[in-house]
Amino acid sequence: MWSYLIPILTLIVGLVGGFFIGVFYLKRQLESMQNNPEMLQKMAKQMGYNMNKQQLNKAQQMMKNQKWK
Repeated sequence: MWSYLIPILTLIVGLVGGFFIGVFYLKRQLESMQNNPEMLQKMAKQMGYNMNKQQLNKAQQMMKNQKWK
């Protein structure tokens, strides 16, 4: 019985822990993009968008207005 229960519990704990670590990392990346327009522009280029200065400023303002709790 323990040979089945321990791997299943370990998998569940690993998935939950990985999810929360991923959320924490993503929040930190988004917060750093608010202060670094070059990073935001780089991300947009990776997604296939070319943003001019006005669009970049608008995206930064939108990110600053978001509440990341």
